[in-house]
Amino acid sequence: MRRALIAGNWKMNLDRAGAISLAKGVAEQAREVDHADLAVIPPSVYVDAVASVLQGSNVAWGVQNVYWKPNGAFTGEISVAMAKDLGCRYVVIGHSERRHILGESDEDVNNKVHAVIDGGLVPIICVGETLEEREKERTLVVVERQTLAALAGVSADKARGVVLAYEPVWAIGTGKNATPAQAEEVHVALRKVLAGRYNREIAEAIRIQYGGSVKPDNARELLSQPNIDGALVGGASLKVDQFLGIVAGLSR
Repeated sequence: MRRALIAGNWKMNLDRAGAISLAKGVAEQAREVDHADLAVIPPSVYVDAVASVLQGSNVAWGVQNVYWKPNGAFTGEISVAMAKDLGCRYVVIGHSERRHILGESDEDVNNKVHAVIDGGLVPIICVGETLEEREKERTLVVVERQTLAALAGVSADKARGVVLAYEPVWAIGTGKNATPAQAEEVHVALRKVLAGRYNREIAEAIRIQYGGSVKPDNARELLSQPNIDGALVGGASLKVDQFLGIVAGLSR
């Protein structure tokens, strides 16, 4: 059985004091959680402060993005080594907002996946379709293309430890949500894509999260689906009770 991962993506929210307070609250209330892996992904400028709070807890942390080059004249970017230096375990890659607002390509995502894996961290690779693509019944075509592009050149051994996150773009921050059946359908399809790219064993080992307006009131039904291995949580991760409410939705 794959161990679920619940990760809170704080995006571009909070100030330093708020990030520290939220991290403290999550760490305190998550002390008894032993049935899932937990992580928070703060803005990069607050990772060090958050890390100092979470040190020794059962909550890991990560960054929302990295650049694939190890160093150099890349103003505004951070490297995998920098993230690792701050104790990060996870790196979110290819989030829909970076793809659709900031113009990241499939090639950019693939370069980052290689850099993160080679640097010893865990990539959370985001894939998902827009509303237009779903209405044109291209969902499975889009997520297959994004998945295969992200994993191009990644060996089976290295792929075993990656995390995929299916996040329908139309359900992020909109209050809309894929039904459990819709989400499970895509997760099953992604599992088949992974089996075709590698083999069934690797496909079964890779965790596939769901991300798209996950909240305590829909978490249990979503997370009970056999191929949904946790959640990449946006707005609901900014409040301790909501984030832990989602965690509580997991079957023990």
